[in-house]
Amino acid sequence: MKKIWPWLFVLITACKNKDYNADLLIKNAVVYTVDSSFATANAFVVNAGKIIAVGNIDTLEQKYKAHEVVDAGGKAVYPGFIDAHAHFYNYGLSLQEVRLEKTQSWQEVVDSISTYARKNPDGWIIGRGWDQNKWKNKQFPDKAKLDSLFPVRPVILGRIDGHAIIVNQAALNIAGIKPGQTIAGGKIETINGKLTGVLIDNAEGLVRRKMPPPTDTLIQSALLDAQANCFAVGLTTVDDCGLPYTMVNTIAQLQHKGSLKMRMYVMLSDDPDNFAYLFKRGVFKTPGLDVRAFKVYADGALGSRGACLLQPYNDQKNWRGFLLSSQKHFQDVAEKLAAKGFQMCTHAIGDSANRVMLKIYASVLKGKNDRRWRIEHSQIVAPEDVKLFGEYSIIPSVQPTHATSDMYWAGDRLGKKRLKSAYAYKQLLQQNGWIPLGTDFPVENINPMYTFYAAVERKDLKGFPEGGFQPENALSRIEALRGMTIWAAKANFEEKEKGSIEPGKYADFVILDNDIMKASGNQLPNVHVLKTYINGEKVYEKK
Repeated sequence: MKKIWPWLFVLITACKNKDYNADLLIKNAVVYTVDSSFATANAFVVNAGKIIAVGNIDTLEQKYKAHEVVDAGGKAVYPGFIDAHAHFYNYGLSLQEVRLEKTQSWQEVVDSISTYARKNPDGWIIGRGWDQNKWKNKQFPDKAKLDSLFPVRPVILGRIDGHAIIVNQAALNIAGIKPGQTIAGGKIETINGKLTGVLIDNAEGLVRRKMPPPTDTLIQSALLDAQANCFAVGLTTVDDCGLPYTMVNTIAQLQHKGSLKMRMYVMLSDDPDNFAYLFKRGVFKTPGLDVRAFKVYADGALGSRGACLLQPYNDQKNWRGFLLSSQKHFQDVAEKLAAKGFQMCTHAIGDSANRVMLKIYASVLKGKNDRRWRIEHSQIVAPEDVKLFGEYSIIPSVQPTHATSDMYWAGDRLGKKRLKSAYAYKQLLQQNGWIPLGTDFPVENINPMYTFYAAVERKDLKGFPEGGFQPENALSRIEALRGMTIWAAKANFEEKEKGSIEPGKYADFVILDNDIMKASGNQLPNVHVLKTYINGEKVYEKK
């Protein structure tokens, strides 16, 4: 009898283990699957990090017994949100620096960095987020106050769009910048022959290349701080646009350790070292990291008048902006990436920049295809060029909050006629039948609810304008949700593994405190995430 007991114990234990055939059951929910039919369900089952069943709770409970059961209390559940265009790492760096997004004047900027400098007495003073278009005086600032306060310590302050900086004389001296100096694809601002400290687009690099590189500790803090904030707003995948190849191993190592759980689709920047790295290695793909694309910059930003326009700026005669590289460079990159089978994703704001890139893409893609090359922003497109997106299967990757941020001054830059063909998201959607959505954070707020609201209501957070900004280009709620989930995944070649709540896909999902498919328009910006899950693991819960 004594010999039987060990075997009996093993048998009983095995039987108990067989009782559980799932890790997690979500029930009593309104589950927006975002599948091809946009079906809803009230429950789904997760095992080993993936969704294994979706449907009715009565049926699922008969078939599955999960270690953990979550009663959603009737709340809406959606696939994890995907930001199709962001600067995740740079956003994390900005959290370590002076935050200037809310400043309403140049004096407020100066006061903010003065306070920062007292608390942080060593090293460069680095800040980001000022926007002269929000100030009463909408002109670019001058470095005089910076020079008087910081005659020796270098200061560099980035504009909100990342396409202009202002630096003090100490930083200019380090970079060796002199009045009258010029640079292709950039602008060194001078007034009456004197440097103002404002450097636009490629001119930024003259100073940035002289800055000390971030430490490993700073890099890790940036990534993890960015992750925490993104989880709190329901993001489970971010497209980080324009990183150096050296960041790939850093990200992969943090993910392998388990500290960085955010899924990332990384576009390497347009640089010979990055091309050499990925061409030699090939696509880098893990469950958490996908590197197969390159980010190219055609022009600058509209706010800093670096966007390349077909006709002069409405508020600056004889100025059309500029391309950041030669057309030959863009053509060479396109041909090289096409030959190697990588994705090309090009920043294009102005109608001239969009035309140049659309025609270069067309010359390489040669008709309908599934290469999924993207134009990032597609912000101002001449009416006669819109058809090129559909004819060559080019993806317009857009950011709805750009429209509601820029609407106050975009007409000043473009004039009424040209404004009508800007931020035309519905028209662009109609070309291919799908469109990925993002934020471009930290240029805009990281919150996907603001993306959804701007896309469907075409209003800012104050509810302005009453009828919406160019409402003919608003997206439907279904289109906006798809743009933040399955279409964003498709833009990354990842629609078979994420972007919807379907069997076989990663268990990345969010539970919200209000149903964005049914809430009134004015409620949308105030919808909050209750819980965020990645791989069926809860990575955020609202306190």
